[in-house]
Amino acid sequence: MLLLEVISGERLPKPDKGKMRFHKIANVNKALDFICSKGVKLVSIGAEEIVDGNGKMTLGMIWTIILRFAIQDISVEETSAKEGLLLWCQRKTAPYRNVNVQNFHISWKDGLALCALIHRHRPDLIDYSKLRKDDPIGNLNTAFEVAEKFLDIPKMLDAEDIVNTPKPDEKAIMTYVSCFYHAFAGAEQAETAANRICKVLAVNQENEKLMEEYEKLASELLEWIRRTVPWLENRVAEQTMRAMQQKLEDFRDYRRIHKPPRVQEKCQLEINFNTLQTKLRLSNRPAFMPSEGKMVSDIANAWKGLEQVEKGYEEWLLTEIRRLERLDHLAEKFKQKCSMHEAWTSGKEGLLSQKDYESASLMEIRALMRKHEAFESDLAAHQDRVEQIAAIAQELNELDYHDAATVNTRCQGICDQWDNLGTLTQKRRDALERVEKLWETIDQLYLEFAKRAAPFNNWMDGAVEDLQDMFIVHSIEEIQSLITAHDQFKATLPEADKERMATMGIHSEILKIAQTYGIKLSGINPYTNLSPQDISNKWDTVKHLVPLRDQMLQEEVARQQANERLRRQFAAQANIIGPWIQTKMEEISHVSVDIAGSLEEQMNSLKQYEQNIINYKSNIDKLEGDHQLSQESLIFDNKHTNYSMEHVRVGWEQLLTTIARTINEVENQILTRDAKGISQEQLNEFRASFNHFDRKRNGMMDPDDFRACLISMGYDLGEVEFARIMTLVDPNNTSVVTFQAFIDFMTRETAETDTAEQVMASFKILASDKNYITVDELRRELPPDQAEYCISRMTRFVGPDSPAGALDYISFSSALYGESDL
Repeated sequence: MLLLEVISGERLPKPDKGKMRFHKIANVNKALDFICSKGVKLVSIGAEEIVDGNGKMTLGMIWTIILRFAIQDISVEETSAKEGLLLWCQRKTAPYRNVNVQNFHISWKDGLALCALIHRHRPDLIDYSKLRKDDPIGNLNTAFEVAEKFLDIPKMLDAEDIVNTPKPDEKAIMTYVSCFYHAFAGAEQAETAANRICKVLAVNQENEKLMEEYEKLASELLEWIRRTVPWLENRVAEQTMRAMQQKLEDFRDYRRIHKPPRVQEKCQLEINFNTLQTKLRLSNRPAFMPSEGKMVSDIANAWKGLEQVEKGYEEWLLTEIRRLERLDHLAEKFKQKCSMHEAWTSGKEGLLSQKDYESASLMEIRALMRKHEAFESDLAAHQDRVEQIAAIAQELNELDYHDAATVNTRCQGICDQWDNLGTLTQKRRDALERVEKLWETIDQLYLEFAKRAAPFNNWMDGAVEDLQDMFIVHSIEEIQSLITAHDQFKATLPEADKERMATMGIHSEILKIAQTYGIKLSGINPYTNLSPQDISNKWDTVKHLVPLRDQMLQEEVARQQANERLRRQFAAQANIIGPWIQTKMEEISHVSVDIAGSLEEQMNSLKQYEQNIINYKSNIDKLEGDHQLSQESLIFDNKHTNYSMEHVRVGWEQLLTTIARTINEVENQILTRDAKGISQEQLNEFRASFNHFDRKRNGMMDPDDFRACLISMGYDLGEVEFARIMTLVDPNNTSVVTFQAFIDFMTRETAETDTAEQVMASFKILASDKNYITVDELRRELPPDQAEYCISRMTRFVGPDSPAGALDYISFSSALYGESDL
């Protein structure tokens, strides 16, 4: 009961005196009733358990008392007691390094959190900068000792227990920390009161400062308006444009430089006034009342008057400047227009007085006429400028311009010059029209000459070109065609001479007119570059070239006749040699399959064919000589034969190649027969079968005929087997089977051949049944060149117990028959 009175601060009912059990139970019930009256629910806690010394019940009741009276009243931002106490600790320790309060157990193990709470409220008690995180016991004991000594907080906890416990008791630490909260609560209340007073005083000081600033700004602004208004009311005009422009520049400086800061001051003044009144109203202060004449309305009225005077001053300045500007503009405009007119008229009187038309041609006169018409148009266009000059001079006189005398003198001189230009212009037009008519007749004659001279000159150019043309002909017919065309041209010469005389007559008439009327001719026809002398010179050239052309054509006739004789001579020989070569080619193509008898007899027959062909070479040589003569005469075609020398050469070379190849095939057949043991009867049988299926009789069979031939000889062929055979007889994939390829295939099929296995067996005999052979054995058993051949190509034998220098004859034998690489 005494504990409850101390911790709650209230008086409890008087306890029963006595030491009996029922006295103790009654006193405990009084304490429990007081706890229940404070809104604390006691679950399973009875007076008997407390009196009987139930430690668990007793501790639970003590924690309930502490929670109710020491912790439950703690509230931060409307949170629960525990959360409020935790939030209070977090806020107080937030600025401290190595402190992060998240709970009421492990966050307090290093003692820094307790030291931070003490330093936050009483920095004079602990030097936090000297604390170390790695000394938790020292930190905790420091906090316990300082709290007990200076803050009257008893030492409820043991430093070693907190550090050595993985998770310290949450209730114990929470109870101990709550003591710090209650210890510092009074200090915080005092701090809050001091803050409130400082806040009120600060608001009051700020308001007084705003009042003083308003009074000062208002006074300065009103004084500036008072000084500025008289300056704007001054309406005394200056006499010169420059002075008035300086006034305008001063006013613009006022608007750009002097007034904008005052506008900002006025705006700031209104803002300060409104801000001050709002702050006074929010802080329950009376409204601010400025000095007399410095109210916001007073300042607004003064500003309005300033702007009205300012607007009137600006309008007056602009009106005066426009007036002076009008005078200066008229004077400058008069000078400018006068200068432009005088520059345009400069030299015009001298040009109009010229007589350049007297020595000009018609085209030049017409150009002068067009130029004069353009000048007249320009003159008319400048009439308006002269009238403008006179009108400006009159206006300047009306406005009493100070230099009006100079203006009038200059204007009168321009008007007098203008009248003189008009008179000279009309005189020049009359003279140009008179000379133009005189030249028109001559111009017509020039034009007629040009019209007739141009086509006649073109005809002569064409004639000269044709007469000098280098011709190339290859037959008598072509040269006869050129001679006929030349004769036709000579027939047109009399008519051309008449046209020449008519054209020259026009030029004579021009000279006669010029001499009669004294006209100076320039000597150049404006419509053509041709002169009468050009026509005469070119006509003389045509007459000179005609006989030369006759001579060239006759010489070419004689050359073409000689070429024709050479063509016929070559054709006679070629028409005999060409068919002879073709016939021999056909005979040879059939001789290998048609000739009966033994291979030796066939060889003799072919040798005789070859000798006959060689004996015919003299005819080819003679044809080569005729061909050389034709080439030297530049004869490249021959209509009398279809055989060219190139055809004959190719045919002759093919004939020699064919007979040589055919003889070689028979020689190969003899070698095959002797090497493979093929009888003459078998060869004849193979030849008969080939001839039977050589349907085109050209010494070759196509794949279908070859297949039929094999079937007729008893072969059972599938597609794969036939394809394999075709790769043997036609390795180049030409789709034909020659007689020699057929014989080779049939020989391989019917004769006994050596194999790689047989060669290996032979080497094994030489090696005394060993899988390798030595160099000495090879040199002992084989001829020297063959032994060295084997030694250079056999690889070293690799195997157990093999002597140095042992050679592998097995891989060598396989390589001989293409079964591996040598």
